[in-house]
Amino acid sequence: MLKPTEPQRKKPSSKAMLRAVASSTAVETGRSVTLLEQKLQQPSTRFAHIKLAR
Repeated sequence: MLKPTEPQRKKPSSKAMLRAVASSTAVETGRSVTLLEQKLQQPSTRFAHIKLAR
C-alpha cells in the first residue's frame, strides 16, 4: 500500500521571518514593531561569525 504524499510546504520569506521575530519581540518588550524590524535589517558585525540554523 502506498503512503499518501503530503503537500510540499512553502518556506517563509526572509521578510516574513523578520516581521515574525520583530512582532514577537515587540509583544514581549512593549517596543514598536517597525523600530525592531528596522534594527533587525541593519547589518550587525557583533555576531557575524555565528550562522543561524536552517
